[in-house]
Amino acid sequence: MLARAGVGAPGRWGLAQAAGLAVATVGGAIALWCIGTFAILGRGTPAPFDPPRRLVVRGPYRHVRNPMYLGAGLALAGAALFYGSGALALYAAGFLLLMHLFVILYEEPTLGRTFGDDYGTYRATVGRWWPKRRRLGSVGT
Repeated sequence: MLARAGVGAPGRWGLAQAAGLAVATVGGAIALWCIGTFAILGRGTPAPFDPPRRLVVRGPYRHVRNPMYLGAGLALAGAALFYGSGALALYAAGFLLLMHLFVILYEEPTLGRTFGDDYGTYRATVGRWWPKRRRLGSVGT
């Protein structure tokens, strides 16, 4: 699939390949951690047809509301760096843009309806894509 898109193995290993592998590994680990957290704590899956039955606010979700998408985006960006591929970098950027639209148009309204005030409180205290600075003495510090 990558070869058809014009992405080939790097001619030699260098700093870009090592950095790309590290970024992709971290991203993949974050995404897998999120899937496990959904299954164990949320009693469901990331799929909209089998969503968690409990609001998941622990693990990586303690820091940002959408760590699974960030992990997947990092994995894609790491692959782009590893292969030196502008096409993969554009794909990663497009993926993150589509996930942002999905989050604001579907996921957040659905979670608000499903979990009510609990989600409202979570949304007010945890950033969508970036961690919010917590004041000394606030919950979770």
